[in-house]
Amino acid sequence: MMTDEKTVESRAAGGKTKWNRDTWPIAAAMVSFPGVLPDGSLVQEQAAGQWAETLQQVADAGFTELDPTDSWLRVADLSPSRREEFLSVVKTLGLTIPAISTSRKSPIDPARGDENLAYCHRVIDTAAEIGAGAVCFGLFGDFTEAQKQQLWFWTADGVKNPDDPATYRKAVARIRELGRHAEDCKLEVSLEMYEDTYIGTADGAVRFVTDVDVPAVGINADIGNLVRLHRPVEHWQAMIEKVAPHARYWHVKNYMRIEDPARGLIASYPTSLPLGIINYRWAIRKALSHGFASAFLCEHYGGDSLSVCAMNRDYLRTILPR
Repeated sequence: MMTDEKTVESRAAGGKTKWNRDTWPIAAAMVSFPGVLPDGSLVQEQAAGQWAETLQQVADAGFTELDPTDSWLRVADLSPSRREEFLSVVKTLGLTIPAISTSRKSPIDPARGDENLAYCHRVIDTAAEIGAGAVCFGLFGDFTEAQKQQLWFWTADGVKNPDDPATYRKAVARIRELGRHAEDCKLEVSLEMYEDTYIGTADGAVRFVTDVDVPAVGINADIGNLVRLHRPVEHWQAMIEKVAPHARYWHVKNYMRIEDPARGLIASYPTSLPLGIINYRWAIRKALSHGFASAFLCEHYGGDSLSVCAMNRDYLRTILPR
């Protein structure tokens, strides 16, 4: 599907929906809104009016889509009546939910893998119930204490997937199980690229989805998670070349990256999509050339992240097909 075509046929709703740059779903991430409030209360337990106060900000920033990202709210764990309340708020504000992302709910977590697997199945059922087209899962673990102490958590090492064939096979089997469930629900599964996991490099991600071997399962080409690392990483363009044929629901964010080999210096900081090291104009055109037809999620860390996400959304619309 080339970028000069007028519309792109989405995988959602059995491939019947046509998108162009004006209608392509570009969601706001809720990662900039905490799940635990300053008084210790949980967003999960808020009244519908309080959810509305937060989501009004998303609507005011010009978004028509959001991903309720479970670091903010676990929609899949709301009771049916509470979920109805939440969806009523979303609809009243003119918002829709194209996808649900999970964060740090790895189905191979050593302590909570079984619990997380069951939760991911609930996310799939919930996504299907509310009319979303995709779910996003990852294999990354909870923040370490060292990460919690940093200004930017990626400057400290996190939990690593073990270099163990049995655990790798378990990961493949569990994602395959989730993928088949999602396929039955006519959803796509997007696996988030994240450092030190089995999908933490382009080669690793392609190998993993190939081993899973379920058509509904693809790659969340969130290489921003990798170019921000203060260590050597593969060139962003080489990564996109490899993962673009497998790209699904895509978390997009960008970073400035500085390397000075003579001084052993590598540093990064968050910036907007057009200003960072990843050329998203090139990356998205590459994915479109391979038939990419999924929603986007705008993320940003630091500052007024919602406003940066809104600027990034507008930038994306200048790149997408007319």
